[in-house]
Amino acid sequence: MVYDVLVIGGGPAGYKAAERAGHKGMSVCLFEGRSLGGVCLNEGCVPTKTLLYSAKIFDYANGGGEHYGVTVTGAKIDHAQVIARKDKVVKTLVSGVAMQMKGAKVNVVKAQAKVLSKDASGITVEAGNEKYVGKKLIIASGSVAAVPPIPGLKEAVASGDALTNREILALTEAPKKLIVLGGGVIGLEMASYFNSIGTEVTVVEMLDRIGGPTDIDMSEMLRGIYEKRGVKFMLKTKAVAVKGSTLAVENASGASELAADKILVAIGRRANTADMGYENIGVYMERGAIKTDDQMKTNVSDVFAVGDVNGKSMLAHTAYREAEVAVNVIAGERDAMDYSAIPAVIYTNPEVSSVGETEETAKNKGLKFHTVKMPLQYSGRYIAENEGGTGFLKLILDADDIVIGACILGNPGSEMIFGLAMAITRKLNCAEIAKVVFPHPTVGEVFRDAALSQVK
Repeated sequence: MVYDVLVIGGGPAGYKAAERAGHKGMSVCLFEGRSLGGVCLNEGCVPTKTLLYSAKIFDYANGGGEHYGVTVTGAKIDHAQVIARKDKVVKTLVSGVAMQMKGAKVNVVKAQAKVLSKDASGITVEAGNEKYVGKKLIIASGSVAAVPPIPGLKEAVASGDALTNREILALTEAPKKLIVLGGGVIGLEMASYFNSIGTEVTVVEMLDRIGGPTDIDMSEMLRGIYEKRGVKFMLKTKAVAVKGSTLAVENASGASELAADKILVAIGRRANTADMGYENIGVYMERGAIKTDDQMKTNVSDVFAVGDVNGKSMLAHTAYREAEVAVNVIAGERDAMDYSAIPAVIYTNPEVSSVGETEETAKNKGLKFHTVKMPLQYSGRYIAENEGGTGFLKLILDADDIVIGACILGNPGSEMIFGLAMAITRKLNCAEIAKVVFPHPTVGEVFRDAALSQVK
């Protein structure tokens, strides 16, 4: 049998592509060597949010509820139980993805796939000692945790003294001391969780800020909040060696050693392209990631690459949209990917949400812009639910007051940011936004207030 579409990888990009293609009447074969759902569902997005929600409940019970007139005595958190619940959530959602594949009539092959060749008969892929041929190939093999060449780190990962996101989400006993190597999204979310449950956390970051490309105001405020909670941040600090669970570092103050029970390696991810056979058909890569255009096409005809493997935006929601674009193009429909309004969220407590340009990126691009900063305290709902909260919304506006970027520090920013993404995508200006009726009382009303402040 020659399939219409072969899909390598069962993560968000892969299973979404397979489902969409199946529902469009194409014959589809999906290959996944581990579990359906990929890193996001099994070792990333969903598991971490499960842990963070448990931590948030514990924060309220462990003294936080007193601000709202609720006193809880003897609150405790059972990390092993939290992990067990995480496993239950993951199992439920993985089963749901399997049902989606069945509903779309996708043939799922539970084996690692390798591309063998491409000729007049199609593209040949080998998996589980069987060969499969397809007219089109969608590569969605995802990403893996980046482990830098720090002396001793590879050995520490092998011994279990150092952990990636995969291993730390399986720990049934929380470490008393944790070093987080990397102050990006993964590092901060895990620092947030373990800090809440009583672990002594130190974050080591080479840059002079946390949160990577996050708005600098948001970054500094978030760091201040977590420093008050006891998290130690060592910025502009280089990790130079690892011995067991001890990390040697260097910074402006000199060299020192940090001892902990575990080290979390959270410096980022890299495209998963090694030993996949992509070079056998001449797929072009840059820095290990597959190069694609805005229709998700690679340099090889009939071959597409979606999700983390193309290195453009390593986020599950980006992967979903890229998968839709690829399948639509295969189906002969006009579609293209737009990366100008991809939301990003750090699910700490409070959350940090952003989309589009920041002040820094706008300056670097030479754009004419101005900003509007609005405290979330303008919302009655925010004040009622966030005692002592200092959150805010920032809009980046062009010369015509069109929204080109936005960021939010505060809960529930992750549930609000899509509205700002829509505003950027539709190129709405403040006058148009101000005409929209927002529900009251909601935190989202601050978005309208910010826009209205610019209407003369």
